Amino acid sequence: MKLSIASDHGGIELRQALFSALTAKGHELTDHGPVSHDRVDYPDFAEKACADVVAGRSDFAVLICTSGVGMSISANKIHGIRAVLALNEDAVEFSRRHNNANVICLGQKYHTAYLAEKYVDIFLSTAFEGGRHQGRLDKISCLERD
Repeated sequence: MKLSIASDHGGIELRQALFSALTAKGHELTDHGPVSHDRVDYPDFAEKACADVVAGRSDFAVLICTSGVGMSISANKIHGIRAVLALNEDAVEFSRRHNNANVICLGQKYHTAYLAEKYVDIFLSTAFEGGRHQGRLDKISCLERD
């Protein structure tokens, strides 16, 4: 699977751990950085990874900041992105089943590398159910246009 991954300065360690774990599982990753712990603005990095998803260069994106909240808010401002803040296994699973989320957001402050990898695995292995949920996604798309 093709994935784009990015963080801000508050998520570098978790991003690097996930990059290694996901690469070892055979996923093709594009790492949008950053490369240092110097302060950066998370919307800039959310935009880079989400652009890959919107353009079809990546199937999904993984975004990490200190809490995951800033990345989630930023990503959800981008047309065509449905980002979920990973709260627990059930929420991650249903973000894919019912909402067809295409971006998962994590917080280095709240997620260990083990837990983050588990959430991403659930995210990537869960299919969208479609059906009655598609109509809701269509309504979300209308909100984006308006």
